Amino acid sequence: MTKDAMIADFYKCYEELKTALKSADIDRIRELSLDVHAIVHPAEVSGRTDKTLADYALESMLSGGQNKIVPRETCETDLHYAGTRQVPLCWQLWHTYRIEDLVSNILMANQSQIFNDGWQRKTGSTISDTGNALEFDEAVAWGKEIDVHALREYMLAVGRNTRETLGNLTLEQVRSMAPEERVMQILEEGGVTTDFRSVWLLVFWGRLTGGGMILTPLTGHHMMHLPQCV
Repeated sequence: MTKDAMIADFYKCYEELKTALKSADIDRIRELSLDVHAIVHPAEVSGRTDKTLADYALESMLSGGQNKIVPRETCETDLHYAGTRQVPLCWQLWHTYRIEDLVSNILMANQSQIFNDGWQRKTGSTISDTGNALEFDEAVAWGKEIDVHALREYMLAVGRNTRETLGNLTLEQVRSMAPEERVMQILEEGGVTTDFRSVWLLVFWGRLTGGGMILTPLTGHHMMHLPQCV
């Protein structure tokens, strides 16, 4: 399947999910949430047989392209608050799945995020946040230190964990927003920094229902970043 076909496949399923989220059919919402999630994660996470954009991005990173400079994303709203418009390829994967970890666990499931001191040592990351505020030179320096094989393991752990949450979704989770204290917990745990280019994420996430979180941080956001890696 070509890159364009993969993107088209995602948006076809994504539109079906958007429609389902307006209904009370929780079984259909769970099914489509898992389908859309599978498209933007390595096939190993969901058991898909076909490669995904995430698989191709990983292949590029693991075959020596971790520090290849690529456009950050296509979303002008996010770029308005970005530290840089160009980043190392490995930053794209860190940023995307780091956000998924924070939102799916702390905001949606009200449980601990996957990332901890152990993962930080394992990946060799010099930051614990999503990297939004890093300027170009800082992002390049960060990319030279990261252990990409450990980053891959982290991505797989995050994806599998999110699928458990999506498979057990309730209508209450889909319709409700996270309380303010859980939103602020992300700042307290270092998921974002106090830099305005980072902390604005809390305002954005705090306004989302669970359904909105599924559509953006857990799936749609990946498609702002993965195509640039392939």
